Amino acid sequence: MAQERSIYRCQECGLAAPKPGTCPDCARLGSYVQLVEERVRPARAAARVSTLGAGAPLPLGHIRVEGGEREVTGIGELDRVLGGGVVKGSLVLIGGDPGIGKSTLLLQASRALAERVGPVLYVSGEESAGQVKLRAERLGIAPPLLYFMAENDLQLVERHVAELRPRVLIVDSIQAVFLPTLESAPGSVSQVRECGARLMMLAKRAGIATFLVGHVTKEGTLAGPRVLEHLVDTVLYFEGERHHAYRVLRAVKNRFGSTNEIGVFEMGERGLVEVTNPSSFFLSERPKGASGSVIVSSLEGTRPLLLELQALVTPASFGTPRRTVLGADYNRVCLLLAVLEKRVGFPLQSQDAFVNVAGGGRVSEPAADLGIALAAASSYLDRPVRPDVVVMGEVGLTGEVRAVAALAVRLKEAAALGFAAAVVPQNNLAGHSSYPLEVQGVGSVEEAVKVLLGP
Repeated sequence: MAQERSIYRCQECGLAAPKPGTCPDCARLGSYVQLVEERVRPARAAARVSTLGAGAPLPLGHIRVEGGEREVTGIGELDRVLGGGVVKGSLVLIGGDPGIGKSTLLLQASRALAERVGPVLYVSGEESAGQVKLRAERLGIAPPLLYFMAENDLQLVERHVAELRPRVLIVDSIQAVFLPTLESAPGSVSQVRECGARLMMLAKRAGIATFLVGHVTKEGTLAGPRVLEHLVDTVLYFEGERHHAYRVLRAVKNRFGSTNEIGVFEMGERGLVEVTNPSSFFLSERPKGASGSVIVSSLEGTRPLLLELQALVTPASFGTPRRTVLGADYNRVCLLLAVLEKRVGFPLQSQDAFVNVAGGGRVSEPAADLGIALAAASSYLDRPVRPDVVVMGEVGLTGEVRAVAALAVRLKEAAALGFAAAVVPQNNLAGHSSYPLEVQGVGSVEEAVKVLLGP
């Protein structure tokens, strides 16, 4: 006979409570749901034992680690974000908007993995075998060691994994699979939590590199309990604008590598294509001789990206000026406009200001501050910035330009793309003598405006 537990759990963060109400963790009212599905049968409860490996405690120095634990996926941008390849026994969660290309990316990665490391099992709980076959034919994917099954029952999936013994397992998606021992619908809080825990133990016990596809909410966060992101080793977000062909793969958690790396793709007729030089991709349609356009160098992990920042400053039609920002932090742009007004003397309190990162890109690094300020100044004065100049520098509230990290890497990328000069913080020039292009150091925003736009 089943034993029913009267318990409530927050849908957002997974915090349990004996009664409903406002969640003390995420402060959301009405987010608790009664877990009627958590009726635990005694046999199932007793079967919960550790499967991550039993044994006596060992000194950390005595633990042996096998070499060659990483396997390349055949997609360089994906390998970059993962830290050099997929790790044996790792659990990777990939989230993104519907139709962004998550299944396409994993299907393309499974081709190289099936050819390099052995059997790959692709489990889909949302698409039929015919649908996946049509996509595979469109992408030209037909390796002999790539197996597919359309199944939602996780127990049946585990049985086939035991028989096939794949090296890589792909589950699309974690919200679609379920355990029959839980009396709830797939995608519920307890189903996602329990299925994620079972797949985590399976990956660690059998050494299977496992990829999970996760749905996202309308706020852009992964659906289901927050504990799912704690269980997995790596959390990747697949981002992109609906009206642009480019896609950005970004790591927000990675136990085996850096979380600062990004991978850039372009969606084409034959699937996702790697963009090995994203700077030229974002600058391909830059206008010539237009005021309000400035090129900045933003560092994403170890990769420098050159992005075009555009600003439009016009007289306000109403009493309160408008501030519209796309691709950058709204509060930081307002801060920089205030610095221009107070430290340089531009009367922007009567001007509407619109700031955009061209091509649908995004920039959050403080090194782009000087570029945003110069783009706004260029638009206000209606004077274009030299097209062969790249700008970088953090701006403080007193108008000073602060040093940025990895200046040599940024300048090397700019020189490779044909830029002839760069405006950089003065403090970055101490102790350096040679650069791949002409470098002008500035100590304040006012000085940078005079250098690039004249008095």
